[in-house]
Amino acid sequence: MKRFQSKLLRTYSIIIGLILASLGLVLGQLYPVFVNYSTVTLIDSKMEQISTYLVETELSKEEQANVKQLLNSTLQYQEIENGQHSLWLFLFFVLLITFLVALFLGSNIFKKYAQPIEHLTETAMELARGNYRIRAFEDDFSGMSTLSNSINILARNLHDISVMRETEKERLKTLIENMGSALIMIDRNGLVTIINRSFMDQLQISIENVDGKLFRKIGLPDQVEAFIDKLFLTESSYREQIQIKRNLHTYYKDAYGAPVIGEHGRWLGIVVVMHDITELIKLEQVRKDFVANVSHELKTPVTSIKGFSETLLYGAYKNEETLISFLEIIHKESNRLQMLITDLLDLSKVEQVGYEVNLQKVKLNDVLNRCIDMSTHLLEEKEIELAFSVEDSVKVLGDSNRLMQIMMNLVTNAITYSSDHTTLHISIFKNEKYGIFRIQDEGIGISKEEISRIFERFYRVDRARSRNSGGTGLGLAIVKHLVEAHHGLIEVDSEVGKGTCFTVYIPLVKS
Repeated sequence: MKRFQSKLLRTYSIIIGLILASLGLVLGQLYPVFVNYSTVTLIDSKMEQISTYLVETELSKEEQANVKQLLNSTLQYQEIENGQHSLWLFLFFVLLITFLVALFLGSNIFKKYAQPIEHLTETAMELARGNYRIRAFEDDFSGMSTLSNSINILARNLHDISVMRETEKERLKTLIENMGSALIMIDRNGLVTIINRSFMDQLQISIENVDGKLFRKIGLPDQVEAFIDKLFLTESSYREQIQIKRNLHTYYKDAYGAPVIGEHGRWLGIVVVMHDITELIKLEQVRKDFVANVSHELKTPVTSIKGFSETLLYGAYKNEETLISFLEIIHKESNRLQMLITDLLDLSKVEQVGYEVNLQKVKLNDVLNRCIDMSTHLLEEKEIELAFSVEDSVKVLGDSNRLMQIMMNLVTNAITYSSDHTTLHISIFKNEKYGIFRIQDEGIGISKEEISRIFERFYRVDRARSRNSGGTGLGLAIVKHLVEAHHGLIEVDSEVGKGTCFTVYIPLVKS
């Protein structure tokens, strides 16, 4: 597109050229009259001079008349021819100079007044394209300063609005993407307009770009699609707890949906927000199981103590042998009840938010020696051998008493679930980050389905053996929380019938 100034200058030059050309044609038409008048006047003046000269000669009157006539026609032809040629050249140069002067003046005038208009036009076009950073040149001499100032104010306002809009857009996008709840917005045609990362992660949607696609085509679970269909049918707010089964696991979602209403009450679509309440459901179930298990575990020793004490009160105490037997049972059940209460108190303590251990430099070999000394009688009862692989220089950052509790629980469990005349393999070593304690038995082992549950409270792999050994079912739960309190890790590797290997990682002392 040609510039406005060039168009205007070309139009101006054409108009001036036409005007000058017309003026030249008019002057050309008037020229013969002027030439004839000038020629006659000039010839008459010269012929008078010639007549005066001829009178003084000796020529006859007839000869003088012939000479005058010849000279008159010759002079008239030469004057007219010379006058026409000179006048045309004069007109051409005068009109050319006039055209060039007019063109020069017009160019300066247009540059002064048309260029600001052109610049303002380009500025307005850039603003229409969305370039709000452009500014118009403010020139007081062109008379466009008021308009330029107005356009600049408009540009600044548009730029501020654009920046504010982009900021709000980024805030909204950040909020939607980083909110813990899953969110999806669907228009009235069933097309996805907004979806956040949490929604895709929770429902394991593999499609990266789902915007603008039909919600039935993005792989939503059937329960979620049914919930969305219900929202479209009712066109009203609705809440439902959705249960989704995937890969042998069950996930619970608290879904809330509502219609999106635009201006003048126009129905635009729906928005669905889902909260993952799987952990809350599990915690509620764990709480129920915990209460039931505690009640059951407390009921068993209390029932035994109450039953044998009542029997003694009804006269069994008179038989010394029966008395001693019953008292031993009551003592055993009291110890069991005490252990259960102690473990419950320990578990309650380590599960508290903000629980911290007294971290000091501890040598794992020293903790292991204390643990073996306290477990010697258990090893001797089942004639279990120990196989050691221990590095002496493994020093970790931990609480020696709590580390002792971790090792003691693991060693006791290994002895409990091992058969007689087997071997217990104990290793202590380190890597770049952790001091590692590993204990491997040759016991009954744990199935893969049960490995994920062994750290639950009161969960037992072999309930009969654990109960007979006096275990409370809380040892591994306490171990797990204590390891986490040390910022460590615990791993389990087991095979049914071959044994179980527990590996504990405790951070090393930083040198």
